[in-house]
Amino acid sequence: MENINNNSQIDYKSHYFDWAATSPADEDILKQAVELTLKDWGNPSSTHQVGKNARALLEEARERAAKALGLPAGTVYFTSGGTESDQIPLLAQLAKPAAGTILISSIEHPAVREQALVLKKCGWNIVQLPVDKNGIITPQAVTQALTSDTTLVCIMAVNNETGVIQPIYEIADAITAWSAGKRKPKLHVDCVQAAGKINLNLAYKGIDSAALSSHKICGPRGIGILYMKDPVDVFLRGGGQEKGIRSGTENVLGAVAFSLALERYYNKEKPELQTASAKFVEALSQLKGCTIVPVGRLQNPELFSPYVVQASFDHIPGNVMLRALDSKGFYISTGSACSSKKNKRPVLEAMHITPQISENAVRFSFGPHTSPTGISELLCAVTEVNKQFNK
Repeated sequence: MENINNNSQIDYKSHYFDWAATSPADEDILKQAVELTLKDWGNPSSTHQVGKNARALLEEARERAAKALGLPAGTVYFTSGGTESDQIPLLAQLAKPAAGTILISSIEHPAVREQALVLKKCGWNIVQLPVDKNGIITPQAVTQALTSDTTLVCIMAVNNETGVIQPIYEIADAITAWSAGKRKPKLHVDCVQAAGKINLNLAYKGIDSAALSSHKICGPRGIGILYMKDPVDVFLRGGGQEKGIRSGTENVLGAVAFSLALERYYNKEKPELQTASAKFVEALSQLKGCTIVPVGRLQNPELFSPYVVQASFDHIPGNVMLRALDSKGFYISTGSACSSKKNKRPVLEAMHITPQISENAVRFSFGPHTSPTGISELLCAVTEVNKQFNK
């Protein structure tokens, strides 16, 4: 049968710099997961031996994932992806007897931001926390917004557009201190862009839940993890799978593959990639007409993930830069893949980035298999395009 994709044999990975959108799957992991689930293919909820075999495989994946994450296995729930893992804690608020206040950062992913707007229509008070010029939510900004009816605080660990790392542990401590002697609001952390990129401690005492996504760290699409320290009364109900937290027949293949990906990639530092990324940022900043977004990254690189870099180029709209690099065989994005068709940049708006810089901003994102050589070649390609417009 003729292959319908004429480009299927081309190796795009060496010049792929859109890891924040998705990662190339680890073929060894997928093959191993497929082999295991072809052998034990039953429904994990079935009580016969075929179902029990599948249940054992699922629970083995849960144990493996929990060990990699440094969490008790009973706190790890498999979901359909990062979006659902973000939304379960939000939607659980609707099961409460009365509406209250939910705090979200003003630079959250649409999975949180858009779902929060739905809760607003249901009577909840949604407060967007301001960020500083680097896109950081300070612990003080959180505690100043807390009220007696605040039930949930949502803060992403690493922003998907700028790479800024939020002080989630300091925020957790601040919420705990503010709550002394009274009910503590839950803290949910979106770790989709952090897992496998920066070291995380999800067992930190003030973090109540966290979202992770498989396809960001070389696993398959359609599988995520929700860490939840304590069970909640969920809004969406069904057959009671995942201890009632996430009903629906379990994706055993996805769970196995995600657990293997976590085992291989979670909290594994790549010093050579970090160095190459830092050199890339510095070199970009020297190009005529280039602005690193935010500019504070140059003075405080430790506040940003080396895996996500955003820059804006005078006289080059982001979509133009994207197409120009695409034609040279380099693949980047203009921001969140989940918002790419909306032509809006709410994250940059929240940071008070000017419209022109926002329109011209592009995102370069890296992953475990990105090579320093590949980043050097990317820099050459960007330099060539920039010279055409900024002579």
